[in-house]
Amino acid sequence: MKTLTKFTLLTLITCSLLGCYNKEKLREHIQKEYDESRAINKAKGDFCYFLGSVKLPYTDEPVLESDSQWASWNKGKLAKTLPLFAELGLLSQTPVEGQSGIYRYDLTDLGREYWHQFIDNRGNSGRKPFYNSSFCYGPKKIVKVKDITEKTYEKGRFTGRKETQVNVKIDYQVLDTPDWALNAQDKLNALYTQVDVKLPGKNYPETVVFIKGDDGELYHQPLAYLLIKP
Repeated sequence: MKTLTKFTLLTLITCSLLGCYNKEKLREHIQKEYDESRAINKAKGDFCYFLGSVKLPYTDEPVLESDSQWASWNKGKLAKTLPLFAELGLLSQTPVEGQSGIYRYDLTDLGREYWHQFIDNRGNSGRKPFYNSSFCYGPKKIVKVKDITEKTYEKGRFTGRKETQVNVKIDYQVLDTPDWALNAQDKLNALYTQVDVKLPGKNYPETVVFIKGDDGELYHQPLAYLLIKP
């Protein structure tokens, strides 16, 4: 069973037992979840461009026949993502003397502002950790709750048994989209096809799924930033 967070706002729960929902309380709760998640994860925003596993400073490494499948994949991703973010001014790119086409990368002052890294120690197995690295932007501002619907499943995707899902459709805006993202929309969207650069002042739709427990209260998975992979 996936980890779910309990939503215990009394005004909402009392209403839910009667078959109605307090949209403003839901909006406030969803906003609070995103704000707290950013604070806990120390992420600049809710949209993060994943570079690969990289510990900076980093020097280009050619793909070797002896590399594992994962190492080959990671080097291939870095060969695309690092030059792009160097072009955008978030990384420095310095040629390595005597090695044609090989560069050394490090964070610029601008890059440090948007840098986010999650270090996965692989359960302290003694192997080298993953340095999952991203540039994040755009805190979400939840504008409104548009619609709420319920549907009951005999075998739900969260609990694996009969569950009632409460689908909350919202509109959100993205605050403080940086110039480096706005000025390079075409290049970012071409490499990161999962999600386009979010524009300021525009409403975007999203659905947040709650589960109605046997106790009548609402639960949901923790809300977090979106990791956009190349």
